[in-house]
Amino acid sequence: MPQVTMAQLATRAGVCKATISLALRNDPRISAEVRQRVRRVADELGYTRNPLVDELMSQLRRSRVANFQRTIALLNAHRDRRVFTDNPTVPLWVDGCQRRARHLGWHIDEFWLHNPELDGESLLRILLARGIRGAVVIGAFNVVWIPARFRPLWDEIACVVTGIRTRSPALSFTCVDHHNLVLDAMTRLRALGYRRPGLVLSQTVDRVTDGRFTCGMWLAQQALPEADRVPALTGFPTDDDGAAPFSDWYRQHRPDAVLTLHTVVRDWLGALGREAPRDLGLVHLERTRETAWWAGMEQHNDVAGEAAIDLLGGMLHNHEYGVPA
Repeated sequence: MPQVTMAQLATRAGVCKATISLALRNDPRISAEVRQRVRRVADELGYTRNPLVDELMSQLRRSRVANFQRTIALLNAHRDRRVFTDNPTVPLWVDGCQRRARHLGWHIDEFWLHNPELDGESLLRILLARGIRGAVVIGAFNVVWIPARFRPLWDEIACVVTGIRTRSPALSFTCVDHHNLVLDAMTRLRALGYRRPGLVLSQTVDRVTDGRFTCGMWLAQQALPEADRVPALTGFPTDDDGAAPFSDWYRQHRPDAVLTLHTVVRDWLGALGREAPRDLGLVHLERTRETAWWAGMEQHNDVAGEAAIDLLGGMLHNHEYGVPA
C-alpha cells in the first residue's frame, strides 16, 4: 500500500503542506482547531511518520541556527521562592536537572509560579518568545496540584514534574521508588537482627507520595510473623501534631526499630526516655547532608531530576505537548 504523503493530507485537510508539518508537530503557531483537524485526517488516511526522516529534519532545522542551544524552563511550584536553595530535598532535584541539561547542552530559565505578576497566559507568551517548548516543574510537594490559572501552559508545552506526582493537572512525572526504598530498608534491618520495625510518617507525606512508603512497609511485613507486624503510624497531619500519637503508638507496640522521614522522632523518643541506637534502631528514609549523622537510606533525588530531563527530551523530540490523555 503506497505511503500517505503530506501533500495528500494537505489536500484533504484544505491547508498547505507547511501547515500540515507544523500541525503534526503540535506547534502552537497553528490553532488547536486546525491541529485537531489535521490529526483526524491523518488518522483517517493512515498516515504514519518515519522516525528516521523526523530525526534528519530535526537536525536540519537545528543546523540552520548558529550555535543552537535548546532552552527549557524550570518552574518553582512551591510557595517559598527560595526553595530551590533553602530546602533539604528540592536542591537535589534541581541539581540533577541542571547537571543533565548541561550534559545535553541545554540552557535553563527559572520561573516562580507564585509570582503575582505571572499567570498561564503571560508565562506562556514569555516561554514561546524565548523559544521554550518544555518545562520541568519542581516543588509542588505539599498540595500535589498547580494553580488552575496555569492551564494554558500545560495545554501548549511539554511538561514533566519531578519529585512527586501532581493530580491536578496529572502531568508526566519522575520520582524515587519509595515502595522499593522501604523494602530495601526492611531487608537491611532484618539482616541486622531487628524483628519489629515500625514506620512513622505524617498524613501529608503519605498522601503526596500516594502511599508508596506505607505500601512498601505493608509488603515487607508479610515476611514477618504476624505478631511482629507493627502497624504504621500515619495518623498525624504534620510534625507539630505527632508527639502525642507517637507516644501512644510506641507504648502500645514497642517497635525495636523506627523508620521515618521526620527528624523530630528522635526528640519524641527522648521524651519517652528512649535513645537510638542504645535502645532501638532509628532509620531516616531520606539521608541528606542535614541527616548525614543518621542511619538511613539515600534516595538519590538528583537522579530523579536527571530522569525528568531525559523524559522531557523524549517528549520534545516526539512533539508531545499538553496534559497526557
